[in-house]
Amino acid sequence: MEEIRLSPLRQTSVKSSLSGRSTPRGTPRVHSGRTPRRGHVGGGAFQLFRSSRLVYWLLLITLWTYLGFYVQSRWAHDNESKVEFLRFGGKPRKDVLYVEKIKGMDAIANENSEALVNITGKDDAGLSKRTDVSLIKKDDGASRRSLSSKKKTRKTGRTSRSKIGVKAKQKVIKEVLETKDLDDEQDPQLPLTNATYGKLLGPFGSLEDKVLEWSPHRRSGTCDRKSDFKRLVWSRRFVLLFHELSMTGAPISMMELASELLSCGATVSAVVLSRRGGLMQELTRRRIKVVEDKGELSFKTAMKADLVIAGSAVCTSWIDQYMNHHPAGGSQIAWWIMENRREYFDRAKPVLDRVKMLIFLSESQSRQWLTWCEEEHIKLRSQPVIVPLSVNDELAFVAGISSSLNTPTLSPEKMREKRQILRESVRLELGLTDADMLVMSLSSINPTKGQLLLLESIALALSERGKESQRNHKGIIRKEKVSLSSKHRLRGSSRQMKSVSLTLDNAVRREKQELKVLLGSVGSKSNKVGYVKEMLSFLSNNGNLSKSVMWTPATTRVASLYSAADVYVTNSQGVGETFGRVTIEAMAYGLAVVGTDAGGTKEMVQHNVTGLLHSMGRSGNKELAHNLLYLLRNPDARLRLGSEGRKMVEKMYMKQHMYKRFVDVLVKCMRP
Repeated sequence: MEEIRLSPLRQTSVKSSLSGRSTPRGTPRVHSGRTPRRGHVGGGAFQLFRSSRLVYWLLLITLWTYLGFYVQSRWAHDNESKVEFLRFGGKPRKDVLYVEKIKGMDAIANENSEALVNITGKDDAGLSKRTDVSLIKKDDGASRRSLSSKKKTRKTGRTSRSKIGVKAKQKVIKEVLETKDLDDEQDPQLPLTNATYGKLLGPFGSLEDKVLEWSPHRRSGTCDRKSDFKRLVWSRRFVLLFHELSMTGAPISMMELASELLSCGATVSAVVLSRRGGLMQELTRRRIKVVEDKGELSFKTAMKADLVIAGSAVCTSWIDQYMNHHPAGGSQIAWWIMENRREYFDRAKPVLDRVKMLIFLSESQSRQWLTWCEEEHIKLRSQPVIVPLSVNDELAFVAGISSSLNTPTLSPEKMREKRQILRESVRLELGLTDADMLVMSLSSINPTKGQLLLLESIALALSERGKESQRNHKGIIRKEKVSLSSKHRLRGSSRQMKSVSLTLDNAVRREKQELKVLLGSVGSKSNKVGYVKEMLSFLSNNGNLSKSVMWTPATTRVASLYSAADVYVTNSQGVGETFGRVTIEAMAYGLAVVGTDAGGTKEMVQHNVTGLLHSMGRSGNKELAHNLLYLLRNPDARLRLGSEGRKMVEKMYMKQHMYKRFVDVLVKCMRP
């Protein structure tokens, strides 16, 4: 019996050696302590192994931390090693190399005026080499260690640079030159200060949210669940091609199309060819996925899509490269062209006959492009479709037009009341009275939009207004003198002169009705700086005119501006405005529209019905000035024209009208 009763420690050691095995039947259960004996051999070895493993882990963590700090320091202080590090294991990212290229050019420009040469095709080697030279000259105290590390990175960089062929360099040169020629650039940016523009006011987004007690940031999806558009796009994949992200018509229209597709259950990816502009943050807020690469990765994404929609004629180079990469890709491309100038056609014509369908904004634009195609003997794959732009739900909601955003507490009637309060608040910020007529023009500032001609017309109108005012004043003085002399028979007395002056002041106050102009969009990446300077010079040479002109920055929050205005001017030159989305937005807010008698404007504005038209060029300045004076003198005419324009928008240019036309595009273009 004593041999059977083993000590508890003895039993514990046996159990630990048989760990993981089941206890044999018949073996008595012995409850032993879990702590092993101090001097036990097996437990000590186990503890030693555990402590050694802990030491190994600590050493490994220390080594890893040291390597991390080393790589981070190299990353922060050595540009060339950063590029080489990115090149390891694959192709370099274009955006990172472009940043390094710009940094190198900035460093060189301080010492050598030949930095412009780098734009026309210098590879990364030349840029890095010149950058190192300029840094050495400026910082003589650099350590030998950093210089030696740079020499090492140069040696490793030679092998990677040798892989860049002549074709790649020519491609970069071509893209840079095309971008410089046709992309609306703003080279040396003008400062956004009142010292530059005189009166720079707005934007009024925060005031808009405060008055309306509603923010577009909190809005939900706007898809019409019962529409054919929703049925066709549900669970489909789309790639939308943006040529840039400026706050202008084409990018904003594409952004809203992407939002509508997402709210209707589609998967949307955006390919952005140029990220200049202020819409990237808005794309992020709307949860629109932007493809990081505009090359290989974007091609793979497009191949998986049901339809690719390109939003500008500037997308030609990407379309050409995509179809070279994927020859059958043209059958899934719908090209929504929003420009109407010959240079854009010349750029697009090599691939016009290879895409599935062309989409235009207006009848006049479609006729113009088809005429150019006939001249160049280009036969399109299918008949173009016309899809005009529309007033989005957010602007319609604030304007008091029925939309998907209305709720029982925010009905159209309630929003019209709030818009009136918003109008009064914004006009107070602008320093306007109820009698003042605010003329507004919102677009990118360049010669095709005709803002300088608008200023010349305003100067003519104010000059005529001044002459008219002087004639009225003389007539008032003459009448007052006659009436007072006949009534009091006090000719030449001081009492008579005081009465005349007081009566004249009261009459001037009653009749004082000023013409004010609000121009946008200051700071837009599509502005032409030289043209802006020409406008500012014209204002400085006409001192009284500058008192009547105000400026506002580029913004997507324009409901407050439309609410405050009385007249909207579309003064597009050349072949006229392609369509002019701002025109129908102004009409939705009941503004009288004054536009050039050309392009898509005359399809929306019926003379003396929904607005007033004038000729293009300087020959039309007198007509434009006359139309503005007519509206200034006749507030009832402004209200009549604005009311008719609003009815036309509700009938033809709301969101449901645009997407109803888009159904035809989807049916003809999407793969079964």
